[in-house]
Parts: sequence; C-alpha cells; structure tokens
Amino acid sequence: MNRIARAFEGKKAFIPFITAGDPSPEITEKLIYALEKAGADLIEIGVPFSDPVAEGPVIEAANARALSAGFTTDTLFELMLRIRKNTQIPIVFLTYLNPVFTYGAESFMRQTAECGVDALIVPDMPPEENDELAPLCAKYGVITIPLVAPTSGKRIKSIAAGAQGFVYCVSSMGVTGMREKLTADIRETVSAVKSVKEIPCAVGFGITTPEQAREMAAVADGVIVGSAIVNIIAQHGENCVKPVAEYAEAMKRAING
Repeated sequence: MNRIARAFEGKKAFIPFITAGDPSPEITEKLIYALEKAGADLIEIGVPFSDPVAEGPVIEAANARALSAGFTTDTLFELMLRIRKNTQIPIVFLTYLNPVFTYGAESFMRQTAECGVDALIVPDMPPEENDELAPLCAKYGVITIPLVAPTSGKRIKSIAAGAQGFVYCVSSMGVTGMREKLTADIRETVSAVKSVKEIPCAVGFGITTPEQAREMAAVADGVIVGSAIVNIIAQHGENCVKPVAEYAEAMKRAING
C-alpha cells in the first residue's frame, strides 16, 4: 500500500498545508515534524511562486515572503531530501506549471521523485491538459491529484475516472482563504466522484474552524486546511511552530471526533 493510501486508511485524513520557505527553510522543516506529531496524515507543501492565481492574500503573501528571503526550487529539493531522512509521512507538492517548466519539467519531476514526494497538485493545469506532465509523471512515478468543484458539473465524472491518490474537492468558489461559511454542496460533489470510482475525497478551500472541519469530515474522507495555518505562521514568524501544532491538534480532534 502506498503512502497516500495509508493516509486515508481507517480514518478521516487531516491534511495541513504550508508554504515551503515561509518563514525559513529551517522552520518549514520543524513545522513538518510538528504537524506529523500533531496528527497530520498527509502534508501539502506549496512551492513558492510569484503569481499563485488560485491563492488568496494569506497564501499569496507567504509565497512573497519565501521568495523575498531567497527561497528557490533548488532549496526546496535540498530541504525535502533532508526531511525524508526523518519522516515517511505522505507529502504532496502544490505547484503551478510555471515553476515546473521554468526549472525544467524533466529535472523537476525527477527530483520530486528522488526526494520522496508522492504527488503534485497543479491548480492551473486543467484536466484536459494533463498530457503536459503525464508522460513525466509516469516515468518518475509521481501522480497528479485532480481538483473538482461544484462548477465542474458533468466533467466531475471524467475527472474522477482518471483520478489517482485522492480527489481534491473545493469547498468554496474563488481563491483560497479563511471563510466563515462554506458554500459548496460537498456531499453532492463527493457523491458524483464516488459514483465513478471509490477513491478518497478530501475537502479544502476555506476550512478554518474545528466546527467546519468536523462538518466536512462527516461527508468526505479528508480535510485540507491551508490559509488558517499560514495565517498563524504569518502572525508568529520564527516562533510559529508551537501555535501551529496546537491548532493542528484541535483540528485533528475535530476531524476524528
């Protein structure tokens, strides 16, 4: 059984998101270990990029902080090699196509595999354009995680048919960010996916409170929490590890409560 499958086995998966290099590579490494100890089942790591079109202001600012501090894709791979010596938690990169092709798609995919990253989420790659990366993904054994939203409509079934790992179900329209109310009918989206394939569905975009996490876990297989964690990092900077871990513990309890 691969690492991603184990993340969902017998439980609801808690999937925190952080931006690599924010506020520093050293803190990113500490955060990953702390999040695993706090109960994370899989960790999503954002690859810093200057134009992250699916991100709201919180994660956009984290990207800017990492880049302005000199964080590069080479730094990312060096960091991941170091992390993989100490943990086998499933790790997924969230990246846009630009960083992949600017770095060199072949080299990016090879090093992604070599440093033990299990999958990619590429928000600006429509399902119809999966061929952009599919041959390299197959070559290096890295899968891409598809996103579906209520607006995906009839396309949900075709997306689900080709899905691997899990399906990322978007809980709110627009960009990422903390929200008081989640508007999408996630139950309907999850049902549409599972009518095609019995594959885990994880919900993200806007989940902020333990109550929201509990609500989403009731209808999905996993809960993705990003902006709320990145906001804690922004507030506490180099001292963020403990407050992030405490927040993660509360979310984990809510998801599996």
